[in-house]
Amino acid sequence: MTTTAPVLAPPALQIVDRHQRSPVAVEIVVPVHDEEEDLAASVRRLDAYLATEVPYPCLITIADNASTDSTWEIAQQLTTESLRVRAVRLDRKGRGLALKAVWSVSSAPVLAYTDVDLSTDLRALLPLVAPLISGHSDVAIGTRLARSSRVVRGPKRTFLSRSYNLLLRGTLAVSFSDAQCGFKAVRADAAARLLPLIENTGWFFDTELLVLAQRAGLRIHEVPVDWVDDPDSRVDVVAATREDLAGIARLARGLLTGQLPVQRLRAELAARADVPSVVPGVPRRLTGQVVRFAAVGVLSTVAYLLLYLLLRQVAPAQIANVVALLVTAVANTATNRRLTFGITGRGRVLTHHLGGLTAFGVGLMLTSGSLAVLHLLSPTPARVLEVTVLLLANAVSTVVRFVVLRQLMDRPRRSERPDPADDDAAAEPAVRAEP
Repeated sequence: MTTTAPVLAPPALQIVDRHQRSPVAVEIVVPVHDEEEDLAASVRRLDAYLATEVPYPCLITIADNASTDSTWEIAQQLTTESLRVRAVRLDRKGRGLALKAVWSVSSAPVLAYTDVDLSTDLRALLPLVAPLISGHSDVAIGTRLARSSRVVRGPKRTFLSRSYNLLLRGTLAVSFSDAQCGFKAVRADAAARLLPLIENTGWFFDTELLVLAQRAGLRIHEVPVDWVDDPDSRVDVVAATREDLAGIARLARGLLTGQLPVQRLRAELAARADVPSVVPGVPRRLTGQVVRFAAVGVLSTVAYLLLYLLLRQVAPAQIANVVALLVTAVANTATNRRLTFGITGRGRVLTHHLGGLTAFGVGLMLTSGSLAVLHLLSPTPARVLEVTVLLLANAVSTVVRFVVLRQLMDRPRRSERPDPADDDAAAEPAVRAEP
């Protein structure tokens, strides 16, 4: 089963473009909402930079998403000052919505955007778009987390940014280093296939775009940037955090269930057709595998305990333990197969599940043996003591499960050519986002 983003009525667009123009190589979108104070100075600065420093014909599109101040009037005035500037107004709010709407109708071969505050030094613009124009890469992002980046920001926002990107690595196995920097570009042919799948219309739009691009095998180029924090940022950190967490959970569910058609995307984009059974971008380093396996293990343990407690109402302890352990063991193997070791398709699936059942047998002996010893020492132990013993036995069986599954699922792939994502990609200027 595959899916596309929910079909919503497209936003109404009002376009002000006062000039006849030749085809452009790059369209740079500046999404704005209630930015009357910064808009004029930032667009004039960007326009002047393009005129003197960028050798490609460019278009600046101010994308006003439902501003309530004088932003739209200022945007229209700016279109009279430069041949490179046009303005688009949407009737609904959302940075992601604005980018999706403008990029979807653009005729430029390279689509980019920058935040209106221009926190990112514009000297990174040419290194951002040049690899896409040449065809070397498909997506390009500015990164504030490379060793050579120079960043001025407070400790709170630094901590939040690094924590968010670490969370993405642990949950979605991403190999790009900075999902949130407001400085990105994508080739139009790639955007045409990715945009219909993107659901988020707000701040999570960037992350969703990059995760889909990586899983589709697209080449993601990273540019270290100089970046100065905007003290007047309008981002609601609490609301953005909730949105990000909900988005991560939705993407993980879509990848796990196969609802997101990343395999079809890979075929369409002719990316790494020699290893179609491996999910692109899933690093094979032991550390990353342990983190993802641990996350799956926590969820499996919670599911096991809930199921055990439910069954314990109607069945003896040993029967409740066997059924709960068997159900969660099968689900655990399937989940680790996809998320931890990056394997899709049906290749060797029976072998993998047999290995999982072998680990299940070890876990069954450990948990059942622990229960038997407990009931021998105390015929009617407290339910809390029962659960505690099972948790300890489960911890040991989890280590056994990881060793067994890694031997089965990771070793056959060692003969493949090395994965650039296996290196410390976060610290390098460029990332090849493929297995």
